[in-house]
Amino acid sequence: MDDLRKRYEELKREINYHNYRYYVLNDPVISDAEYDRLMAELRRIEEAHPDWVTPDSPTQRVGAPPAEGFAKLRHPAPILSLANAFNRADLDAWYQRLLRLDERVRKAAFVVEPKLDGLTVVLHYRNGVFVQGATRGDGEVGEDITANLRTVRALPLRIPVAADAPPPPPYVVVRGEAIMLKRDFEELNRRLEAAGEKTFANPRNAAAGSLRQLNPAVTASRPLTLQTYAIVAAEGETPAAERETLERLRAWGFPVVEYHFCPDLDCVWQVYEDFAARRDDLPYEIDGVVVKIDDLALQKSLGVVGKDPRGAIAIKFPAQVVSTKLLDIRVNVGRTGVLTPYAVLEPVEIGGVVVERATLHNFDYIREKDIRIGDRVWVKRAGDVIPYIIGPVVEARTGEEKPYEPPKVCPSCGEPVVHPEGEVAYYCVNAACPAQRVRNIEHFVSRGAMDIEGLGEKIVQQLVDAGLVEDAADLYYLRKEDLLPLEGFAEKKAENLLRAIEASKNRPLARLIIALGIRGVGEVVAQLLAAHYPDLDALSRTTVEELQQIEGIGPVVAENIVAWFRAPHNRKMLEKLRRAGVWPRREAKAEQAEAMPLADKTFVITGTLSRPRNEVKAFIQAHGGKVTNSVSRKTDYLVVGENPGSKLAKAQALGVPTISEEELYAIVKSG
Repeated sequence: MDDLRKRYEELKREINYHNYRYYVLNDPVISDAEYDRLMAELRRIEEAHPDWVTPDSPTQRVGAPPAEGFAKLRHPAPILSLANAFNRADLDAWYQRLLRLDERVRKAAFVVEPKLDGLTVVLHYRNGVFVQGATRGDGEVGEDITANLRTVRALPLRIPVAADAPPPPPYVVVRGEAIMLKRDFEELNRRLEAAGEKTFANPRNAAAGSLRQLNPAVTASRPLTLQTYAIVAAEGETPAAERETLERLRAWGFPVVEYHFCPDLDCVWQVYEDFAARRDDLPYEIDGVVVKIDDLALQKSLGVVGKDPRGAIAIKFPAQVVSTKLLDIRVNVGRTGVLTPYAVLEPVEIGGVVVERATLHNFDYIREKDIRIGDRVWVKRAGDVIPYIIGPVVEARTGEEKPYEPPKVCPSCGEPVVHPEGEVAYYCVNAACPAQRVRNIEHFVSRGAMDIEGLGEKIVQQLVDAGLVEDAADLYYLRKEDLLPLEGFAEKKAENLLRAIEASKNRPLARLIIALGIRGVGEVVAQLLAAHYPDLDALSRTTVEELQQIEGIGPVVAENIVAWFRAPHNRKMLEKLRRAGVWPRREAKAEQAEAMPLADKTFVITGTLSRPRNEVKAFIQAHGGKVTNSVSRKTDYLVVGENPGSKLAKAQALGVPTISEEELYAIVKSG
């Protein structure tokens, strides 16, 4: 019991500290999800020991005391926070608690709004004129930021009443959220970074930091906006329902948060899932939805628990951003020799997934963000995006963190690393590098290249470890007696693998070019090269200038191709491929053109496609087609993407067939 009491006191101190950093300094050092876990633990202890609860408990107050430097402004009514739900079971449990308190809840409808991630503001109007504004502060007293709020262009300085709307009361207080749109946040950070100033971690911090400036001119320079959602107090009659309140605010000229009316909890949950699905596409940050009983009289009669009104609840999304400790920075060596750093993290849950690794983009990124080993770092994972490090929590540093320097030698083979001037990437140029060797062979045998069935990552590693292959060409010299001693190999498996390797000798020239793994040469470029050169001999003799004459091949890819064929170890591999009979030749040009799936067909492209238009054009040309800019009766197909232009109407008028990008690829695939 003594240990539990100590933990309780420790939790109160820790949460109050984080409240101070979040609400007063606008500079949190933990994520919302971590804060929620601390609060949940505190509530569990208080539920078991209600006699321990004191007025200074974070569960009994909102936010933090007003900061020094601002005048204090008492709110006309408490500016409350919300209890949290995290799943459907929590939502149902909230509803059942309300039913036990008041049976009228059974007939209640709900209003669902996005839970905006900004700074709560309280706006006072007299005779329709904005006279004062404050932050939420501790829920009873806030900071007077009137001068700063006047600079927010979305805030009405005078309520512009619509002709068919009732006039505002002589005195009315409106609650809203000051926010910064995602695009404006990114632009602000670019400006601050260019000026050598400290950037903000997220739009919420940017909005709060911008509004809580002692100099209103600074606030005026920041791209803030506003959304409103409640009437806190008013003289005279006010709306009786949440929906009516929102529509009244809209009629008075306030920017109003998006909302949905729901007759039951199934609808509420559907709206929650809809917001969750389009969260990344919204112009502003949200971290969940807010559910309120529509009937304001019923909502009020249900009362308050601590700082939370019973008649409303927030359903939080799984966290997208959390903080954790950066244990180490390690390096991967790609198949083209590029060295890529990644973070080793103290395991942390993000969006329902435990994350232990995250990308660090490149070595310049580590330097620019001053990310150090041992730092507490912000980690983001949105949807299926690979988790990545946003930056360090500088305020959490202890002095034991270690700055990171890019490696001087390859971590796989120990050879010196090359960092070409003007490039971001660091390279290992050792062709015999074990890391590159395995990845190069994996790429060579992959489905999009030589498609050797049965040669997966594990077997490739076995072959390399056993010294049977140094490069992909060695695959064609394997014998059954080489394979049988390997773990997992018996007669049939060895025979099947050798048969698959032999079959791959018949792959067309373009597939072999893809398999070589030249940097920047994918399917489209490989098709272009196979259309212009009869075999690898001819391609190996080409020049940068000649390659650039081919539409769809730029100077960088041209340089990469020429450099690849000049390298002695690559020439050695090509000679081994030739001796093994892996040397496809393009058919004579006329025969080849006739065999191409798009031969003698003329295409026009309109709208936005999944690939850049020049890539799609090159793809069509590589398969024998012709691309023109205007639709005519000679056009065989119009390829239509999103938001097509006038070409679509012309094609329809002329009776020209239209196909999607996917249908184009299907035509080629089917031959």
